[in-house]
Amino acid sequence: MIKLNLGQLDGQILVFGGPYSNLAATLAIRSKAESLGIPANHVICTGDLVAYCAEPAGTIDLIRDWGISVVMGNCEESLSQESDDCGCGFDEGSACSVLSITWYQYANALISPDQRHWMADLPRTIDFQYAGFNFKVIHAGVDSINQFIFASDSLSNKTDQIKQARVDVIIGGHSGIPFGQKIDDCYWLNAGVIGMPANDGGSDVWYMLLNPSEQGFTASWHRLSYDFEQSQKSTNTAGMSEYAQALASGLWPSMDVLPEYEREQQGMKLELEPLSVFGRSRAAS
Repeated sequence: MIKLNLGQLDGQILVFGGPYSNLAATLAIRSKAESLGIPANHVICTGDLVAYCAEPAGTIDLIRDWGISVVMGNCEESLSQESDDCGCGFDEGSACSVLSITWYQYANALISPDQRHWMADLPRTIDFQYAGFNFKVIHAGVDSINQFIFASDSLSNKTDQIKQARVDVIIGGHSGIPFGQKIDDCYWLNAGVIGMPANDGGSDVWYMLLNPSEQGFTASWHRLSYDFEQSQKSTNTAGMSEYAQALASGLWPSMDVLPEYEREQQGMKLELEPLSVFGRSRAAS
């Protein structure tokens, strides 16, 4: 298993997940990083570069050209291996599973051998030290590349995974909805995704910033507005009409993967307060 250790990082860090073949959103997040003065070596993506939208090859090329750190997602794993499906962890026969057939076949036909080789060499985990804390970036679960983990899910499960990882902070992806939680003396953060709205009734997407503070760091979540109509048009033309509609409405075409609490929040504007973290590392060495 390929792992990447970025060592000690200082200054501002930008984290985002799930570009989902949404080239316009990926261009927008790169522009945002540049406007904030955040260099590529302080930008991290939690995976799933390719999914529901219509420009998989262009999105991959943009990410590669940018030179940021990327964790392998289940979509990268499946496409690099030319698997039959996306490996998203959807229940067989569910609406999510059925909808995934169209976009996966579409993307699989457009990805080049060189892009598959690049995806195959992505790390499964990214470690770094920041503000006295040990971080591990994963796509989904510590031992599962397609485990959905949401804010309302079991704290004990998150605690067990943090202990297994032997870190202070886990940054995860895959679930598509941003959140941050303090769990005992550790933390679970999810930046959200830029390729699709967070099921909250608007076209904006999400990213996360880490900023050092005098006694630790602060994680904050931010909306990103972009030219969603451009992505909506190309996605609709490519035959993924359900996802094209979701780009504008902000409502997912299926909620099969969501726990009850997150289902009840559909269409409700998401508000996330910054999470301030104080103290020093308590993780086992």
